[in-house]
Parts: sequence; structure tokens; C-alpha cells
Amino acid sequence: MRWIHSGIERWLEAERDQLPLWIPVLLGSGIAAWFALARPEQWWALIFAAIATALFATALAGPGRAVRGLAVGAALVALGCGLIWWRAERVAAPVLTWPGVFTLTGEIVEVEPLPARELLRVTLATDPQPRLPPKVRVNIAEKDLPDGTVRGASLKLRSWLMPPPPAMVPGAYDFSRVAWFEGLGATGRAFDPVEVIARGPNRGEMRHRLADHVRSRLDGGAGAIAATLATGDRGGISDGDAEAMRRSGLAHLLSISGLHVTAVTGATMLLVLRALALSPWLALRVRLPLVAAGAGALAAIGYTILTGAQVPTVRSCAAALLVLLAMALGREAITLRLIAAGALIVLLLWPESLAGPSFQLSFAAVTAIVALHESALVRRWIARREEAWWRRAARILASLLLTGLVVEVALMPIALFHFHKAGIYGALANVVAIPLTTFVVMPLEALALLFDVVGLGAPFWWLTGLALDALLALAHATANAPGSVASLPTMARGAFVAMVAGGLWLALWRTRVRFAGLIAIAGGVAWAVATPAPDIIIGGQGKHMALRLPDGRFALLRGRAGDYTRAMFGETAGSEQELATLADQPGARCSKDICVTDIASGGRDWRVAATRTDHFVPYPELIALCSSVDIFVSDRRLPEACAPRWLKADPALLRQTGGLALTLRNPPTRRTVLLPGDAHPWVVAARPKPRRTSPSGGASPPPQ
Repeated sequence: MRWIHSGIERWLEAERDQLPLWIPVLLGSGIAAWFALARPEQWWALIFAAIATALFATALAGPGRAVRGLAVGAALVALGCGLIWWRAERVAAPVLTWPGVFTLTGEIVEVEPLPARELLRVTLATDPQPRLPPKVRVNIAEKDLPDGTVRGASLKLRSWLMPPPPAMVPGAYDFSRVAWFEGLGATGRAFDPVEVIARGPNRGEMRHRLADHVRSRLDGGAGAIAATLATGDRGGISDGDAEAMRRSGLAHLLSISGLHVTAVTGATMLLVLRALALSPWLALRVRLPLVAAGAGALAAIGYTILTGAQVPTVRSCAAALLVLLAMALGREAITLRLIAAGALIVLLLWPESLAGPSFQLSFAAVTAIVALHESALVRRWIARREEAWWRRAARILASLLLTGLVVEVALMPIALFHFHKAGIYGALANVVAIPLTTFVVMPLEALALLFDVVGLGAPFWWLTGLALDALLALAHATANAPGSVASLPTMARGAFVAMVAGGLWLALWRTRVRFAGLIAIAGGVAWAVATPAPDIIIGGQGKHMALRLPDGRFALLRGRAGDYTRAMFGETAGSEQELATLADQPGARCSKDICVTDIASGGRDWRVAATRTDHFVPYPELIALCSSVDIFVSDRRLPEACAPRWLKADPALLRQTGGLALTLRNPPTRRTVLLPGDAHPWVVAARPKPRRTSPSGGASPPPQ
């Protein structure tokens, strides 16, 4: 034991400069544990266990680092779990219980134009009304939009409202969790007419006015992306362009984050420094780099406010300010400690952001870049030296490609976990797209806006349009290339945790111990790849179901399912193919009310039945059908006498599990949206009450 302890101490002594980097990681581990555990007693158990560990380690603490590190780490885990729990309770707001049509009045607190969908999304602080949450989000069609719909105005409207929807199937986007932390109690769509009952300010928000101006100077997709780069307003980007940017690995260009804030800050510093250096008196008496850094800081803050102060932008602005502070103090600006400080600030202010892909993708990218360029081998590779210009250019290009590949590898597990797909050629596309955006598009757009003040911006807008058309052409060409996208069924959480933990271990240590992270990464990759595609996917309400066909495609129970439903089921299945309709398949026996089909999996045949209308099946026939199938899926409560051989997926079960992904191997397994006994506040607040139904009716049974 002494030999082991002395070995750990020698290792920690060698890694002493890296130890602070683990502060946000351990804090984030406590936050992640709160999301992963289901009930308050489990959260209390984690907090008390972590505090007890910290106290015990403190009592045993000696001159070494190991025990003290254990005490600090355990305390950080307890702090993270308590912080996110406190945050979830602090933002608690009423949530709509049942969907319905409401007449409501309220003040507009946020406006988000969606010109690509011909909608305006408004967030209303509603006047007090029974059964109505204090904050709702409503989509209003542009044709129904009255004049004066700006922030601060009061509206009166009729709207279909529903509770913020949870994830439809395992691995899908959970809007109910996001809405909880935003204080949203309902979402919906307004009906005509919409009435302005109290005028707000006579001017629109600067952000939206600027976006409208940019779109008026550039048409189509180029104008929509130009507006996004200037203001962060992504509402004008068409679904086709947005999907192409995602599939090509260029979607990060549409999120105002580090790249954009850095470009604005750097350009401001350069212009201010060059302009002030024209004065010999200032150059000799004033530290112009400090003045330029101050101007860059103001530009970063102003750009963050202009683009809506979203969490990724605030995170990037904080990082930029830390870089400028390090430069002012004469310290090395871009380090992993800077990244750790930025992550710590975000987690303390918005601990819920840890669960979202934005936080994970951005910090994974910058951590991978900085860790790569802090390595001695890469430092020697990129160091300046006396050589021919073409060799220097080749090394720079190779460095960019290497950086792109490392970033793509770092981001791929996160993209596959959240979106079930990842671009393969993103590294190559970004080698062109990032310099094009940073050094061509954004400077040209800034010049165009500047010269628009005197009415001379047209030539610059023309050049900006050409550059953005080239960017879109690159995105579509990359997205449509053969094998451009890797798809994967819903990844097991354990596999994702293993890959993330291995990546952090590899990036944050400096001694040879770091390479042990490769073992965890390899294990996570093997686990993820070995996870089979589900055989049956069931939506959270039991209305929609998809079954895997013998050729590997999936078929939907209801052929009229919308695009969103099809996208969610396709992503969970890890399939890029178009979803078929179950009733059109040769082996399915469907009436207008019920479908029955067989699935061969796990060395046996499974018989599955599902209701597809709201009509009721005669009770005797329903009970007979239940006893003849292995799985019965329904969007209405089935009688207790209905006893399938394995699973009855009706609202009584789905209220406890959410959507299901079934793998019919030996033994069969199921993945759920909700944790067993899930008591997270957004789950408890939105949990629907059981519906009372009659088991009898006049619907026809399926043909035999």
C-alpha cells in the first residue's frame, strides 16, 4: 500500500499543473449525476456520500496530494449535484396540465422571427388566468400578424396550447427539460385574429431590424446565413440549407460562438491598434495593445448583446475576455486553464447547460484544439523556422487538416449521442469553410454594413453573396457526397460516458498515464457499435410505432405521421432510409382500426398488435387478440384483462416509461425515455393524468 501511495503521489506531483483542470470536470460530474439519477432520495444519497467522503479524506489528509485531491473532488461532486437541484427548484413555474384552446392576453417578452417558415414566435408573460401558465410560447402566422407585434406590446389571441413535449422516443430531444429551465409552461399556435391591445415601443429590436436589413440586401440562403452571422437570427435559414450544414459538419458556423466572437474581437483590435499607431504621440506615450484589447472587449460584449446573448455566445464572450485579460497581464493567452475557467463560469451560472449538445460540442472542440497544440510534438511541428514559403504553406495546411481531424474525432461521439448522425467529411470541409467565413465573409459583411451608412454597400454585398453562395455550395456538395454521414442507433449512456471520460483523461493529463484514456475510448466505441438497432420503437403516447422490416428498413404504424415524427423515429433507428408504411407490407394484417404483424428476431417469431384509430374494439375480440400476441401497443388504456405474452404498451405503462425502444433478442430488452420512478421536476409537473376509457365499442377487428 505504501508503494502504491508513493507512486500515486509521484504521479500527482508530476501532474500538479494539470490538477486545477479537473475542477469543472468534477463539478460537472455532480451535475450529470443529478440528471442520471431519478429520485430525491438518490440525490440526497449522492450528496451525503460525497460530503462524507470529503470529511473522511480531510481527516486523513497528510502532506501529500492524493487524499486532499479526493476531498476536494468529492466536495465538488456534492456541490454540482446540489447546485443543479437548487437551480431546477429555483426556476420552477406552473406547467399546463392538458392541451386545449385558450383565449389569453399577455405582454410580449421575446420575439423570434422565423421567415423560412412564415411564422413569428413570441413568448408571452400572460395575465393571471386559471389553468394558464404565467409564461407561454406561441407561433403566429405572418399573414395573421398585426402591426405593432414587438417586445413590450400586449396581445389578445386564441391559441391551441399544449404542455412542453418530452422526448418522443429514447435518445430524442427533450424539450420539456429545456422549457422547464426557461420557465415556459406551454407552447402552441395562435388562430386568427390576433389583436394588439397595448402598443409597445414604436421601434423593433435592433437585432431583428438589422437581420431584416441584411435579408433585404441578399436574397435566398445567402441572405439568411448573412443575417445569422450578423445577428444570430437563424429563423430565415431553410430546412434544406440547415440540413446540408449539419450533414457537412459546418453547422457550428450557424451558432454564434467562439469563431464569430474571435473574428469580431480580433478585427476590432487590429483596426484600433493600426488607427491609433498613426499618431506618434500616442504610440510613444500609451500602451496601445492595452487600448486595443479594451476595444476588443467592448466589441465582444456588444456583439454578444446584439446576437441575443445566447448561452454559447456568452460562453465565448467570457472566454474572449479571459484571453484579453491574460494578454494584458503578459500571460500565455490560450491554455487549458482558460478553457477550464470558462467551463466553470458557465456551470456555476447555467448548470443545466451541461446536458445540452451546445455546451458539450463547443467545449469538446476547444479542449481538443488547445490540448493538441499544447503537445510538444505539435509545437515543434508548427514552430516558425527558416524554410521556403511553399513548405511553410504546406505545413500550415497540414496543421489545419490535423486540427480538423482531431476536432471531428472529439465531436463525433457527442453528435452521434444527441443527433444519431455525424458528418464524415467535416474536417476537409472546415479547412475551406472556416477561413472562408473568418477572413472573407465576415469582413466583407462588416464593410457592407459600414458602407450602407452612406449608401455605398452594394458592391460589398455582391461580394458577400458570392462568398456565401460558395459556402452553401460546399455544404451541399459535402452533404450529398457518398458516405458523407455516419448514422448510429440510440447510443447507450454508458458508452457515451466511457468515451467522454476517456477523452478528458487523454486531453487533461500530460504524463504517460494519459494514454489509459484510449482504453476507455475504445471500450465506449465498441459498446456503441455493438448496440443493435431496436426492433420496435414506440412513441411516448402510444400513437406512433415503427417496426424493423426484414430488409433493415423501418415501417410506421400510421402512414400519415408528420415530418417531425418521421425524423425522430429515423434517428432513433439509426436509419437514413425513408420510413415505409406498415399497412403496405406483405406480412401485415391491418383493418382500419388495428394492425397485427410478425417479427422474426432472437431466434423466434414475435407477434405484435397495435391500434391505429380512436375507435374501440369489441371487448371479447380485444381480449382474444391480446392473448394471441406478444406485444400490444395502444394510445388508449387497455382493460386489465388484456394480457399479451410479454408487453402491454398502453398509457398506463407509457406514463411511467415514456417512449420505448425494444430489442427482441434473447432475452428481450427495452430502453425508456424516463428513468424508473423519474421525479425530475419537469417530469412530475407535466405527467398527465390517466384517461378514463371504455373497453367496448364498434370498431372492426383485424383480418385473420
